[in-house]
Amino acid sequence: MKNRTKPMRRCIGCMESKEKEELIRVTWYEGELAVDTTGKAKGRGVYICKNRDCIAKAAKKGAFARSLRVDPGREQIAKVTEELERLVDHAE
Repeated sequence: MKNRTKPMRRCIGCMESKEKEELIRVTWYEGELAVDTTGKAKGRGVYICKNRDCIAKAAKKGAFARSLRVDPGREQIAKVTEELERLVDHAE
């Protein structure tokens, strides 16, 4: 049997490559920024680590807008940041 390699993705906060399973996906679809807990939602997606430091760093340096190639606006970024922090707190 062949050994399958696990898919790797880069976190937009710390810029480290990690296994896809270790990250949370955030999508931009039809003008909405949303957390994709299934990993299969439609739209352009970016990945972020499951820790508060990476979430804060990504929001502070504008990584969502740059990586998604759109300007989601402060309100949507704040909403998604809060949701990501709740997910991280719930996982710990």
